[in-house]
Order: sequence, then structure tokens, then C-alpha cells
Amino acid sequence: MYRSFHKFCMVVFGLAFTFLLAQHALAQPAAEPPPAGDSITDIIFAGGMVGFFIVALLLLLSVGGTALAVEHMLTIRRHVLMPDELTSQLRNTLAQGQVGQAIQQCDQTPCALATMVKAALLETEGGWPAVEKALEEETAEQAGRLFRKIEYLSVLGNIAPMVGLLGTVIGMILAFREVADTQGAARAGQLASGIYQALVTTVGGLLIAIPALAAYAVFRNRVDGLMAECMATARSILTPVKRALLGRKQER
Repeated sequence: MYRSFHKFCMVVFGLAFTFLLAQHALAQPAAEPPPAGDSITDIIFAGGMVGFFIVALLLLLSVGGTALAVEHMLTIRRHVLMPDELTSQLRNTLAQGQVGQAIQQCDQTPCALATMVKAALLETEGGWPAVEKALEEETAEQAGRLFRKIEYLSVLGNIAPMVGLLGTVIGMILAFREVADTQGAARAGQLASGIYQALVTTVGGLLIAIPALAAYAVFRNRVDGLMAECMATARSILTPVKRALLGRKQER
């Protein structure tokens, strides 16, 4: 899935790169000085090729963050992690004491709840303590898997401001180089390009980081809540197994 996601990002980045270069080349005739403007190409090319590559990297991070958020919205959902149909099937099957069939049902419907219940049922020979321990360990594993999945949004949210800061530093370097080249005689117009690039990349990094970190917080809370609900549902499903195992222990 992530290999396809990376290919998708590279294709979008390539198309955006080609489009922006073509639009910039055709925007104005060579004989006429381009007027100042606020179009997307004016902003992206304000800092020259260095500024363009930094803004293009920010654009790629933006596309990646959007794709991750959409993917998480589609996969980190209640009916995906614990389908109601599977829950009903497992309840009925275990109520009849058919552990083997319940394991087969888990294999037929792969999801977080199925993996947790199956891990617990495979430890029935060890008694209820072993079943409960297996359930807790698998719950922790499933939660960790989902947290590692959404961690990319946090990484992206922390990288984007750093990329924007890099553009800021480069822009200030260009501005002060102009001052050095003119021995302090540079006018405000000569310094504007570097300062403009610094401000644009800073804003771009923040515009990417803020939604990415906000989305990460939302999905982190969603994972926490859904895994707690999965744990409670799995315990409820395993209630007949618990009664049978504890009853067998008392008979001994």
C-alpha cells in the first residue's frame, strides 16, 4: 500500500513540476519585464530555482499529507476494525462452544477484532489466564500497528516547518549576499527577492504542518478509542469461553 502511495506522490510531483515550468516559461515574452504579481508561479519562482525546489518539496509534502489523511479516514473506522457481522457470528459460534469454527470465521474476515479473538482462542488449552494474556498482548500489538501507521503524519508535520525554515535561511542568505555584493548600498527592491522567498517558504511549511499535526492528533484519539472498544468487544465475545474454562477449573 505504501509503495503505491509513494508512486502516486512521485507522479503528482512530476506533473506539477512540468506544469509549473511550462506556465512560467510562457507567462511573459522575453522582451518585456514581468510585472510584479501574486500568482502561484510568481510566488513559487520568487526565490529562483533554489526557492522553487523548496516550494516544490513543500508541495510534495502537502500531497503526501493529504493522501495519508484520506487513507486513514478510510481504514481507521469502526466497521473496518470490528465489523458488526463478524461480531454477531463470533458471539453465536462461541455461545455454542464451537471454538474451531470461531477461529475459521476470524481467518475469513481479517481485521483487528478477528486477530485479537483468534490469538485468544488459540490459548484456550492454557486456561483463562493464558487466554486473557494473549488478548491483551494482541490488543497492544494492534494498537501499536495503528499508531505506527499514523506516525507518518506526525513526522510530516515536523519536517514541513524544517523545510520552511531552510527556505527562510536561504532567503536571508541571498538578501545579505546582495548587501555584501553592493557593499551595503543595496536598496530595498534588491533585497526583496530573498526576503520574499524566506516569508513564502515559512508560511508554506506552517500551512502544511498545522493541518498534519491536527490530523495526527485526531487519528491518535480515534485509534485509542477504537482499540479500547475492540478490547471490550473481544472480552464480551469471549465470555462463554471464560465461563467454560473457569467452570472446568472448578470441577478439577
